[in-house]
Amino acid sequence: MVAGVGGGHITGREQAAYRLRLARGFLEEARQDAGLERWRSAVDGAQLAVENAGKAPLALVGEIGRTHNPATQLRRLIGEGRFDAALSERLERLAELAGLLGPDVHVQTDYGDEAGGRTPWELFEEHDARQALEIAGEAVALAEDIAREEA
Repeated sequence: MVAGVGGGHITGREQAAYRLRLARGFLEEARQDAGLERWRSAVDGAQLAVENAGKAPLALVGEIGRTHNPATQLRRLIGEGRFDAALSERLERLAELAGLLGPDVHVQTDYGDEAGGRTPWELFEEHDARQALEIAGEAVALAEDIAREEA
C-alpha cells in the first residue's frame, strides 16, 4: 500500500527537519548500495540525498516547490536576500552541489541514456558512486549546519 499525503499543514521548520531526515536516509542507503557494489543505486540515492538537502533551507523560508533542482531556487532566494547574509557562502556551495547531482543525474539513474541505448547500470561505475557519495555527504552536512543556524 502506498502512503498518501495527509491534509495537515506542517511548519517550515518541520518541513526542513523532514527534508533532512530524507537526505540522511538516502545518504545512508546510498552508502549501503556502494558497499554492495550497486553503483547505479548508490548514485541514485546520493542524488536524492543532495536534492533533499537542498530543499531543507528552502523549507525554512517556505519556498520548496516541486522540483528535482533546488539549486535554481536557492540561488534566486539568495539573490533576493531571503536568507541571513552570514549563510550565503554555505548556501551557494549547497546550490553548487545540488547542481552537480541535479535532474540530469536523476534522469540517468532512472532511464539511462535512451539516445545512446545505454541502461542506467551501464552508465555508472564505482568512481561515479564514490564521487556522488562525497558530494552528498558534503551537501547533507551543509544543510544540517544551515538548519541549525536558522533555527
